[in-house]
Amino acid sequence: MRFGTSPSERAGVRLSTELSRVCADVHCCGVLQAIGLRPTWPGSHGSGTEQEDQMDFAHTRRRRIGARRRMAALAVAAVATSTTLAACGSSDSGGEAAKGGSAKGKTVMLLAGANSNTWAGYFNKIFTQEMKAEGVTVKPMLTLSPTEQVQQFREAIAQKPDAIVITLLDNKATILGIKQAKQAGVPVITFDGPPDPSVRDQVRSVESDNPALGRLAAENLIEGLRAQGKKKANIIAIGGLKAMLLTQQRQEAFDEEMKKAPEYRVLETTDSQWNPTLALQQAQQLIAKHGKGNIDAAYGMSDYLAIPIIQAAKQAGMKVGGKDGLLVVSGNCFKAGIDAIKKGEMYGTNTEDPGTLAKETADYTTKFLTGDDVEQHVTIKEERINPDNVDQFAEQCSHA
Repeated sequence: MRFGTSPSERAGVRLSTELSRVCADVHCCGVLQAIGLRPTWPGSHGSGTEQEDQMDFAHTRRRRIGARRRMAALAVAAVATSTTLAACGSSDSGGEAAKGGSAKGKTVMLLAGANSNTWAGYFNKIFTQEMKAEGVTVKPMLTLSPTEQVQQFREAIAQKPDAIVITLLDNKATILGIKQAKQAGVPVITFDGPPDPSVRDQVRSVESDNPALGRLAAENLIEGLRAQGKKKANIIAIGGLKAMLLTQQRQEAFDEEMKKAPEYRVLETTDSQWNPTLALQQAQQLIAKHGKGNIDAAYGMSDYLAIPIIQAAKQAGMKVGGKDGLLVVSGNCFKAGIDAIKKGEMYGTNTEDPGTLAKETADYTTKFLTGDDVEQHVTIKEERINPDNVDQFAEQCSHA
């Protein structure tokens, strides 16, 4: 007796052909083969030669049972395969803009620090101005609370903007938000600090060179103490928000550089959460704890954390600056810091001013929205500032 393919077998062939027809690359077709489907490669027809065979009734029955089982497996595989095929060719860093497009009419959610923070307030102002000039609508969601930012992140994703631009207040807490944005097809651009390494490939970033900022601050501190002729010195440090990876990078680089001068010892480092009021309280507490006669130098991770140290030292009756006073250095510049260097009350600071970073971030975001070919991660070069070159950076650092 002669048998052709049964209706169920022919249906299986049709399903295999339809699924494989959408496959356009080797990886996806390999997936089809792995689940038992014969893919139709581009340029082929996907039909095989019909096999003829003589078999008895029992063998025929086994073939039909096998065909039904294959159809059940194909139905399950079709669901899984549709997900796999949808992922083929997708970008790791979220949606991509069409090349040669325009940014006009697009919307960006800005998740940044609250305007009450001096650095954040100026960044937000300049970034918004730059994007508005390109016809982009900026919707700000501002906070200094890592917990609140997690909620804002979810809300921003739900609005389906063309991009989310965010400074990550807590790198670990925002991992889920980054993954959710990726799943929703919403591009994420982080600025200032880097994302958590586990999701770095899922975002774009415009980063300050935070390790350099920590290292340069230590270089200023060592240089200043040696200029004072100090053979030994005790140091206190007021850090930023420890939950931020950028804070960790700066502190680690600072500590590593200080190891090159073991005669200078860091007594204690605090977490000020980038709050100048808290920084003043912590500086007062550190001076009271260690004694004003036992502290020779201090590091504030930004100018607005270093200035409160100077205030606390003066309140305690300590001499600041000069050849034998408390030597204070900072991590990034503001007008108050530049003025303090010129007055001799602070030895040095670094760049990483909010205006420069805002313009760089806006330029990057605009290029991304218009489909320009930009690197996934870019880092801004930072410079060390001290009494020898303060005039060179005064204008750049005096807008906030």
